[in-house]
Amino acid sequence: MSRTVLITGAGTGIGRATALLFAERGDNVVIVGRRAEPLAEVAVHDGAIHAIATDITGPGAPERIVAEAVERFGGLDVLVNNAGIVRDEPMGGITPDAVSAQLATNFTAPVLLTQAAVPHLRRDNGVVVNVSTAVALRGWPTSSVYAATKAAVDTFTRSWAVELAPLGVRVVAVAPGAIDTPIAEHQGLSPEQRAATRAWQMEHTPLKRVGSAEEVAWAITGLASPSAGFVTGVVLPVDGGAVVA
Repeated sequence: MSRTVLITGAGTGIGRATALLFAERGDNVVIVGRRAEPLAEVAVHDGAIHAIATDITGPGAPERIVAEAVERFGGLDVLVNNAGIVRDEPMGGITPDAVSAQLATNFTAPVLLTQAAVPHLRRDNGVVVNVSTAVALRGWPTSSVYAATKAAVDTFTRSWAVELAPLGVRVVAVAPGAIDTPIAEHQGLSPEQRAATRAWQMEHTPLKRVGSAEEVAWAITGLASPSAGFVTGVVLPVDGGAVVA
């Protein structure tokens, strides 16, 4: 039986790959992002993908997004909190605006979206999948605020897993490492800075390669599947071994 899946940050990268994989498996998918054009490019692949172009940090956005998903497909079974932003700011150059922006997207929005989704998720043994990062488990020089916001998401994953278990809702997370996505371009880094970041990642990745968005999507859909019904509270690294190196 098809389920309804809501995915934020789904216009590109991990969100896009995850949306397409859920749709390929027969689920109804609601994709959310700030830019309408990339969302439309994803939605054209399958009639069961519905796009919502909006800023998840806007006033009342979580409630509106969940309500539209439920109205469109008659319910909600899986929430994937994937949207995230990162700013490269070493200590001494951290600005209040950068802290606020990362907190709003990476932390506050997932909290409020999950809160809005729970009344619907609990009716059908729902699942929340948070997309964290491997560096939340280790640290990331010059992007400490980003790492800290994702570490907070890890803590919420474990806490919500316990709190929502009596409602039949599972909460899990994936922690990607070096993945081939546009996040570094959106970060505003120069080509030289992106190359230096990738070199640092490769130095700390035992498998010595960059992962694909599809490999993370495999982990997300797997953790969200009914077959993983006894798994909750876990943060699964998808990072080529970086967190254990």
